[in-house]
Amino acid sequence: MNLTELELLSVLANEMNMRKAAERLFVTQPALSQRLQSIEKEWGTSLFIRSHKGLTLTPAGEKVIEFANKVLAMEEMVKEEIQSLQSEVHGTLKIACASIVGQNWLPQVLKCYVQKYPHAQISLITGWSSEILKSIYEDQVHIGIIRGTPEWKGIKKHLFKDFLYLVDKEIKHIDDVSKTNRPFIQFKSDSNYFQEIQNWWHKRFATNAKRVIIVDQIETCKQMALNGIGYAILPGITLHGVSEDLNKIPLLNENNEPIGRDTWLLGYSTAFKLKQVNAFVEVLKEFLHE
Repeated sequence: MNLTELELLSVLANEMNMRKAAERLFVTQPALSQRLQSIEKEWGTSLFIRSHKGLTLTPAGEKVIEFANKVLAMEEMVKEEIQSLQSEVHGTLKIACASIVGQNWLPQVLKCYVQKYPHAQISLITGWSSEILKSIYEDQVHIGIIRGTPEWKGIKKHLFKDFLYLVDKEIKHIDDVSKTNRPFIQFKSDSNYFQEIQNWWHKRFATNAKRVIIVDQIETCKQMALNGIGYAILPGITLHGVSEDLNKIPLLNENNEPIGRDTWLLGYSTAFKLKQVNAFVEVLKEFLHE
């Protein structure tokens, strides 16, 4: 069984659909079906159950897919190790990044990276901070960019700190918050971000907001504030280029100091030995310096 056949099985297991898998593999459905039958004949058992709803793995299929993914991962690792011996930056840079950073900051960095190292490839996962940590622990990525104060025993580099603002079309001073009937728009988060805001709020106002709207994404929260539906507390990273008529009031702690969120770069030491990772770190340094 060659690597092409292993890749075919891996794609099928990811898509669980013959048509979609055929499109990804740039083959026709009949050709893919024929190749799958040949592979199953080689294994001496059915690997997938076909139905009008798609594909389902058999118990034997689960074992074979697990084997296929391990071999493909080993192939990728060997390729990266070989490429790390070469002078030019090649290989795939695998990053997991907190969604807020991936949406508002990282694209500018990656633009610099691909311009400087056109032969390098990028694989990007975005999500909540807990998901980013999980992907690093499980070696799905080389490095992670995370918000807050993560516990990490590997390499941990501080990237930047951005500050929190109460934003609204009407409210101009923090003291006006306790007087308004406008809704407080909040977004869901699995990090300590929500708790930080709650702690600040109760220290500042000692009571709950009169009206609350909860949305599922920070961008939704931002757009509702921009459209005058209510007020929100947002990190400065999300506010670049917003309209000038949006009031941005910095959040201050009991010592009258601005409250901020830290962003970190995490990874195991072995990942930082790869040329594509080192190159990314150098681009980060240049970008942050500028």
